[in-house]
Amino acid sequence: MKKLVHLLIMSSLLLGACKQDDPSANPTPPPASSNQGPKLYFTFKFDSTQQRLNNLGQPSVLPPGHAAQSPRFRKMSAHYIELCPQMLTALGAGSILYHAPETMAGGETAIDFDKSTVVGEGETFFSIPLSQMNAGTYEFLRISLAYQNYDIDFKYDSLHLQGSVASFIGYNTYIKSFRPKDIPVTVNSNKKQGYWAFETVGQILQGQAPPGATTVPNPIFASSPVPQGSCVVTGQFQSPLTITGNETSDIHIQVSLSINNSFEWKDYLSPDGIYEPSAGDSVVDMGIRGLIPFVFR
Repeated sequence: MKKLVHLLIMSSLLLGACKQDDPSANPTPPPASSNQGPKLYFTFKFDSTQQRLNNLGQPSVLPPGHAAQSPRFRKMSAHYIELCPQMLTALGAGSILYHAPETMAGGETAIDFDKSTVVGEGETFFSIPLSQMNAGTYEFLRISLAYQNYDIDFKYDSLHLQGSVASFIGYNTYIKSFRPKDIPVTVNSNKKQGYWAFETVGQILQGQAPPGATTVPNPIFASSPVPQGSCVVTGQFQSPLTITGNETSDIHIQVSLSINNSFEWKDYLSPDGIYEPSAGDSVVDMGIRGLIPFVFR
């Protein structure tokens, strides 16, 4: 087992961030709300069939010598939500709905992980009364993602195994402790974007991805860029979302995130499409590969 741990460490696991179908086909609506009063609700969907994009929001294919898999997502959290009127709207100039709690406990401003809302697919991660929102018409949704948790498959010798990944993709996060799956990890400090922990066969590995290693799709980058390290993912509504403030029923936004082959590695030494750290495979990216907001009224 020590040999396995050593080989996994040497694989330089980097965290940022299947079938190929029409991403707009049959999106899954979130469950109806039982709360009183008209509100805007946000839920996540983790979609391995959604189109795979690069940082510029363009279709992305695997380079020669690379392989990938679609992780099995359990949890996600968001740090920031903004409705954007149009493609020329600068970051922060739209309607900001949510900004997660932050703290200076680690010496500089950081997301407070203990106060983050970490949810699974279909669970509400934010809601706001429609009467409290700015009336307007919005073409894009911006969400800064902060934390992701999922399982991956890998091979060691002839064994097919599973590992659990916890990845902190927000700009800076103050973490007391967390669990990739079952084993607690104590930190008590700030961690920059790309800090990760990998749990497998009773072992914990930790590391830090270099700046810029996280894929953050933004299809309007040319007209409205976002800072590196912010993890602000941008997606366009299929039809512009109009909020009047006089709505009489709830609106649900399903934030569909592309996890299509989002776990990507160099498959040079053993080009079989199976992640094998013991054969020299090294992960190069795990960023989210796109965002589509679906509206249900």
